[in-house]
Amino acid sequence: MNQNTVTTGEVRFSYTNLFKPRAQQEGADPKYSTTILVPKTDTATKAAIDAAINSAIEQGVGKCWGGVRPPRPAVCVHDGDGPRPSDGQPFGDECKGCWVFTASSKNPPFIVDRGVQPILQQTEIYSGMYGRANVTFFPYANSGKKGVGCALNGVQKLRDGEALSGHVSAEEAFGAPAAEQPAGASWGEAPWGM
Repeated sequence: MNQNTVTTGEVRFSYTNLFKPRAQQEGADPKYSTTILVPKTDTATKAAIDAAINSAIEQGVGKCWGGVRPPRPAVCVHDGDGPRPSDGQPFGDECKGCWVFTASSKNPPFIVDRGVQPILQQTEIYSGMYGRANVTFFPYANSGKKGVGCALNGVQKLRDGEALSGHVSAEEAFGAPAAEQPAGASWGEAPWGM
């Protein structure tokens, strides 16, 4: 396996787009992607990620950075307990106590179950599930920015978790069922006291 490639321990997945590619912004190429939450207690996975990033940086010096190592190359792995690098806002609660990074690919990733059998049912794969990821870190130089990105090779689902959908249920949105509106009430006579 490539020295820049890592198979994680158990992680949690968020913002999963694994069956259908999605463009992150208008005009961008659609990609398959997921955000990966690595618990900080998994020091073995973090050490493997750090080694892969360092290897990618060394490759970048010779491959795409003109023989010069940038003083602070942009790295795609962030501290879930710190601010988001994009806007300074805190990461979501699900990121607390985790290392956070997004992996993407133009090609469909493999998606398998515990027995390494393909998962074809799209409802089985969702934000909030737990599993392992296989990713490759790579150097890039783009629009004057030099750094290390992360390519998604595949995902293995290990177990279910609470969905991170951001959606609310009908009960949460509207409360208990409302009483029937009396016959003959019109829009102008709101019987519920508005």
